[in-house]
Amino acid sequence: MPLPTSVVHSDPEIMGGTPVFGGTRVPAQSLFDYLEAGDTLNEFLRQFPTVKREQAVAALEQARDSVLTNARTA
Repeated sequence: MPLPTSVVHSDPEIMGGTPVFGGTRVPAQSLFDYLEAGDTLNEFLRQFPTVKREQAVAALEQARDSVLTNARTA
């Protein structure tokens, strides 16, 4: 299944502009909150079945890339 153009997007008409996973109303912040609390990716996906594994992994990859890019330019 192809991923939406944007894995995470923000639209003022959806949850007041909170960044959500494409095609859902699940805030992207929820993924990071779950992981920070020690939950697994599988637990997050079980709790939010509208988010596809590929979307969650892509969001984590984008976050990783952002951290690494910023570390190199600092």
